[in-house]
Amino acid sequence: MRKLVFLVCSLLLCINLSAAADKISSDWKCDGQPSDQHSIAVPEQPGHSYSIAQGKCTSVKGAMGDVKETEGTYTEFDDVNGNAISNHGVFVATLSSGDKVFYNFHGSQTLKDSKMTTASNTWTIDGGTGKFKTAKGSGGCKGKGNADGSSNWHCDGTYSNGK
Repeated sequence: MRKLVFLVCSLLLCINLSAAADKISSDWKCDGQPSDQHSIAVPEQPGHSYSIAQGKCTSVKGAMGDVKETEGTYTEFDDVNGNAISNHGVFVATLSSGDKVFYNFHGSQTLKDSKMTTASNTWTIDGGTGKFKTAKGSGGCKGKGNADGSSNWHCDGTYSNGK
């Protein structure tokens, strides 16, 4: 009986350790202009519009475990109202292995002269491909706009890759 209890406890410990959360700390640089963007003005409300955009980012630093992040593509819906933007979308990170990780995000940005100055978001990981098919996680990012229209982002969070 003791051996059975020991075996069960050992298995539970192994399962809990394999599902433990790993930390993510990444830095990204995103292009100044989206590669595709469409906008519709709200009638009778100057400075208010809705848009959808898609663009590219390059990893400056970051990895999922021992697999480096290389590039990312964001697709987002923006509610632009004056110098404030509320958005949500999906960020697909491509890793050096070719695997992808899917992030869902919600955030906000402030603008000056139609360029982002600061931004923040929260995100969740909802799977991926290959080794990261079952990945789950959460965290957030802080962004800063650059004079050329590009932006730099620092993101922190945790993820697990349990089954």
